[in-house]
Amino acid sequence: MAKILIVDDEKSIRGTLKEILEYEKYQVEEAKDGEEGLNLISKNDYDVVLCDIKMPKMDGIEVLEKAFEMGRNTQFIMISAHGNIETAVEATKKGAFDFIQKPPDLNRLLLTIRNALDKSNLVTETKVLRKKISKTFDIIGESEAIKQVKETIEKVAPTDARVLITGANGSGKELVARWLHEKSARSKSPLIEVNCAAIPSELIESELFGHEKGAFTSAMKQRSGKFEQANGGTIFLDEIGDMSLSAQAKVLRALQENKISRVGGDKSIKVNVRVVAATNKDLKKAIEENKFREDLYHRLSVILIHVPPLKDRKDDIPLLVDHFLETIAAEYGTRKKAINQKAIEYLQKSDWSGNIRELRNVVERLIIMGNDEITAEDVKKYTDIE
Repeated sequence: MAKILIVDDEKSIRGTLKEILEYEKYQVEEAKDGEEGLNLISKNDYDVVLCDIKMPKMDGIEVLEKAFEMGRNTQFIMISAHGNIETAVEATKKGAFDFIQKPPDLNRLLLTIRNALDKSNLVTETKVLRKKISKTFDIIGESEAIKQVKETIEKVAPTDARVLITGANGSGKELVARWLHEKSARSKSPLIEVNCAAIPSELIESELFGHEKGAFTSAMKQRSGKFEQANGGTIFLDEIGDMSLSAQAKVLRALQENKISRVGGDKSIKVNVRVVAATNKDLKKAIEENKFREDLYHRLSVILIHVPPLKDRKDDIPLLVDHFLETIAAEYGTRKKAINQKAIEYLQKSDWSGNIRELRNVVERLIIMGNDEITAEDVKKYTDIE
């Protein structure tokens, strides 16, 4: 049942609104002035607050401001008999969901409350989803190598410095890129990921920079590229070592000038993006073989972060296994399985050529095929670890 607070110095207004809202099956509480209302807001969670603007001791705008200072995400609907456009604009600028004049039209009031509740539910769902996502994409481990990676992220993330992440396939380079974005000032803007190895060389420029209508046979309409989509945020160029030399030249220009041009167009478009790149290749060797531009390498590698392979951080395997047991069980909607110490020790014997990705797959297989408590016998039976 949705919980609503009415803050109004007129007892008759509070009584009428409470009667109407309780008839609509809402749980309703009252406050006779702004101070009392703010006190209740500090102690309780309300889905919606109906707040008068003109009140003694503390007006409604101040209640609204102080509630947001407390970190409350309650939806405020401001009501006033002295309303005008300036008042409504001020209230909405300060975070109010809507503004309604007294005496309120009943149908409009109820519709506004329903819409405010929809937004409140959406905010709550988004928070839950963000928590799930952050947990899913956490960097798990306490080994010295992983501690160094985490420390570097903490130092570098708040800056706009370009970062080149190196490491083997499946080692977690994309997690580092995600956390560089999440801990930056750009976190509320997009993180756009591009797998350079998965896009044919003839399409990579169009994918990155977009194209104009008619630029090539299948270009039926204008299309913005990944750099434009990431404007204000971060672009993650995964497996950049597989990018063609012509695309590398355009990326270099974008980094130098903060401008891009769509394929088939001559107009320069300003972009404000942070570039994070990753590769499993030895780019210095690629430079010697004329497969990668040295000037681009130096542009990208302001900060270098190397993600160690799992074979170099086997002490983290117990933590990683526990994490996967929990997250995979949550995905399946089942109870988390236990795993005994001998099974963990057996898993630590492998060199894990596929790194974290391979370990996760093995844990998922053991969850599906193993007993309620995963044993060393299960590991022997359902994996190729010797």
